[in-house]
Amino acid sequence: MARHSRQSRESAGDGPDDGYGPGAGAGRTAAPSRTAPGQERGPSHRWWVLGVIGLAQLMVVLDATIVNIALPSAQQDLGFSDGNRQWVVTAYALAFGSLLLLGGRIADLVGRRVVFLIGLVGFAVASAIGGAAPSFEILVLARALQGMFGALLAPAALSLLTTTFTVPKERAKAFGIYGAIAGAGGAVGLLLGGVLTEYLNWRWCLYVNLIFAFVAFVGGWRLLTAGAPVDRPKLDIPGTVLVSAGLFCIVFGFSNAETHPWSSVQTWGFLLAGALLLVAFAWWQTRAAHPLLPMRVVLDRDRGASFLAMFISGGGMFGVFLFLTYYLQKSLSYSPVSTGLAFIPMVAVMIVTSVTTTNVLVPRFGAKPIVPLGMGLAAAAMVWLTTLNLSSSYFAHVLPPLICLGLGLGMVFATAMNLATAGVAARDAGVASAMVNTSQQVGGSIGTALLNTLATSAATSYLVGRRPTPAAVAQAQLESYSTAYWWSAGFFALGMLITVILYRRGAPRPHRTDEPEPARA
Repeated sequence: MARHSRQSRESAGDGPDDGYGPGAGAGRTAAPSRTAPGQERGPSHRWWVLGVIGLAQLMVVLDATIVNIALPSAQQDLGFSDGNRQWVVTAYALAFGSLLLLGGRIADLVGRRVVFLIGLVGFAVASAIGGAAPSFEILVLARALQGMFGALLAPAALSLLTTTFTVPKERAKAFGIYGAIAGAGGAVGLLLGGVLTEYLNWRWCLYVNLIFAFVAFVGGWRLLTAGAPVDRPKLDIPGTVLVSAGLFCIVFGFSNAETHPWSSVQTWGFLLAGALLLVAFAWWQTRAAHPLLPMRVVLDRDRGASFLAMFISGGGMFGVFLFLTYYLQKSLSYSPVSTGLAFIPMVAVMIVTSVTTTNVLVPRFGAKPIVPLGMGLAAAAMVWLTTLNLSSSYFAHVLPPLICLGLGLGMVFATAMNLATAGVAARDAGVASAMVNTSQQVGGSIGTALLNTLATSAATSYLVGRRPTPAAVAQAQLESYSTAYWWSAGFFALGMLITVILYRRGAPRPHRTDEPEPARA
């Protein structure tokens, strides 16, 4: 009976804002007895919806790395100092990471289609302002605006995917593709940033978003259904303030660790304040009549394990992109374009692995062996990268660990994204999707700042008592990269331990998405 009931709900869809386009009603009201699990149903253009959503997600993810390649040229053009250049990256991360949960709840309140389209337009306008920026201050402001509208766009996109693909086989295929986009977006950003910077101008690393946003907007306008959610939640104002301020302080504190010592109040003070605010937020969520992040969303074992997997792998992945990019350019003298091309095999392996994992492996074995194995492969790749030196070659020494990393991340991202949003009620789809993005983004921000601090300390320690000759400086850089890889390996090893403990055994079980909320006093 439970299985038949679930099939009936899937045929009925999630309400008028489920991501389908005009004419979806006929597909959603078909009798459940005519549609078996995994069978094609609904309008044929839902795969076009996946293309629109994937394009928007790619734009948001690659923007976290595409500017890294353009930063030296932008600094020379606008004349800002080395001490200020981090704010071009940090401003985006601060706004994006701290506002994601709010953006997810706004999508639940207003409607995912409306928020998705507003996010696209706002992101495009902010990108245009940044591309035309006449000064450092305007560039930083534009990056903060990008992060703000990205915090609207990313959870709306994922929740649209969640409510559009409800049939298990189709959902697995869609999340395999989406997970590959989310995981590979950083590497695509490095390649695209290199091409645009080398052959056009650094400003095109921002202008290119206008093309992405235009195509996604036209597709979203034509394919997505208008309308507000049927079960409209209320906004938790105190919870919103607590979590936004807490995430801001956490990301800001770790970002400050790049330019201030850990003993500085500008580092530990913000980290402590952020931790206290997040504790207060967690306490408030157990008391609020309409919580921003209902405990039913995070306390499911598979879902909680997926959020932690995204957090840990986000920290390790973004660190790899940063330090391996520096190694290829500084140690092996690769051009920006060659550096981006070096990551392409990893991206290809990640895409194939993501689709295969969600369609073949997880339905048969479940997440428990798959995600920990992916974490283990990623940890092994990190250890492998510590063997790189000044005489290493790409095909013999760099490519093999990249392939290993692509295999590992492909297993982790698609599986975690699928299970993190599986079985979530329609009224919570936006905030659950926001938690996925928050986990990855905050993990990436913390990982990048922490690894950068540890790597810098390692390079400084190596040069103590040595003459700063070119050879010594080059070796110090290798020491810093190696330190970052070892710590990344530790992150992934921790992720392997956590996920093997938390994930349930066996194939994912069907979730009920219409369970009533528990009564509140």
